Amino acid sequence: MRPNLVILIAALFSAQCACASEPVEPTIYDYRILETYPHATDGFTQGLFFDGDTLVESTGLFGESSLRRVELDSGEVVQSAALAPEIFGEGSAIIDDDIFVISWRNGKAFRFDAKSFEMEESFKYEGEGWGLTNNGNELVMSDGTDQLRFLDPLDFSEKRRTQVTLRGEPLGKLNELEWVEGEIYANIWLTNVLARIDPETGAVTGLVDLRGLLPEKDFIQGQTDVLNGIAYNGEENILYVTGKNWPKLFKIELVEKP
Repeated sequence: MRPNLVILIAALFSAQCACASEPVEPTIYDYRILETYPHATDGFTQGLFFDGDTLVESTGLFGESSLRRVELDSGEVVQSAALAPEIFGEGSAIIDDDIFVISWRNGKAFRFDAKSFEMEESFKYEGEGWGLTNNGNELVMSDGTDQLRFLDPLDFSEKRRTQVTLRGEPLGKLNELEWVEGEIYANIWLTNVLARIDPETGAVTGLVDLRGLLPEKDFIQGQTDVLNGIAYNGEENILYVTGKNWPKLFKIELVEKP
């Protein structure tokens, strides 16, 4: 691991804070792998969620971005729709029968029919798009900063923002998002750490340490990228996680560290 990444991860788990008020001290979690599944290594994972018993994944990179439906057990892509080559795809989320996909620096979001994967509408927004999830009524978007934007799915208009803080200090680089039982889980870019965020206050209430999840022997030089991709299965009350171009997807259980 590069030295700057070591410093970044160490800072996340440090208890130091120069806050005037009493900050929220996050609970630290380890993990236990319950199952391992294959994952297509051509998928630069940007968004991940369950739709029924299949996974839906949005992928990135110019000329390679797509929306795809994936069979969990086999990792096989059973349905896909390519984004325009000039679009760098990012996070995705579903509300009712609509799937929304955002883009990195194109300032565009797209609405797809969840069954046919036909693109039906596009929207514009300011700034970058990174991660996307929903609380049942609104879309929630990250943009690489410490801000979460709450958006109207009808027209992508911004309704409000919440600043995310870790021990009272702004926490940026929030990437892929997942709504989990009233909390937002976020990949912190360039780390193997997930943040559990209170969507009302923006306070990080927990940190999930996923270091070592993908064994070094499974890394492909020049291809395997960072951890990114969180899918929550509400029926099982369990998380599934993967990374950009990772060969595996993991079903995990969180274990609170003593």
